[in-house]
Amino acid sequence: MKLDDILQIFVVKDKKFHPLFVQSAENIKKAAEHLVALTKEEDFDHRDSLSKRIKEYENTEDEVTNSIIEELLNSYVTPFDRDDVHDLALALDTVMDLIRDSAKKIAIYQPKGVEPKLIEMAELLVKAGDKFVEMTGLFDNMRKNAAAIDVLCNDVREIEHDADDVYASFMSHLFKEEKDTVELIKKKNIIQALEDTCDSAKVVSDLVRSILVKMS
Repeated sequence: MKLDDILQIFVVKDKKFHPLFVQSAENIKKAAEHLVALTKEEDFDHRDSLSKRIKEYENTEDEVTNSIIEELLNSYVTPFDRDDVHDLALALDTVMDLIRDSAKKIAIYQPKGVEPKLIEMAELLVKAGDKFVEMTGLFDNMRKNAAAIDVLCNDVREIEHDADDVYASFMSHLFKEEKDTVELIKKKNIIQALEDTCDSAKVVSDLVRSILVKMS
């Protein structure tokens, strides 16, 4: 086999990772959009239906993560460090798992009414999902697109900071105004799950930024 043929095999395998990361990001964004709808929904049955739809996205995400790991096992060339490919796939999968956990809590606890701060927190996750889609779209040439990717990483960090502010504001209001102890516990656990999810989005951005540093 000629050297050019061998190199072509490596290039083809390398390019398999890019669409998988894009698919993962798009999956997270869609799940987050359904989570927003869930936080706005008051009907118990509709909440359950939306939660089940998010579960389907979680199942799809598991398949994407498994595909990335299988590619790692069968590829000689990766777009960046093999451990980082693995860690990034798992970090994105964790974001999806926590979106699902937030949805489950809403469906199981069935809190009364609609809380604007819960909606706001879920909308921040959609924004993070948008950034992930943009970010992974630039993974086809990370060195060339490093500056643009770094800006997106910083955007995700700012989203996480905004989430911290929403969390603190909601918790302060909750303990001052909510007189029903059961409802207080329900809403406290839901906002905590959403805040944990925003934290996990920041983990993804920090990991991507560390990959950029290694490539520089």
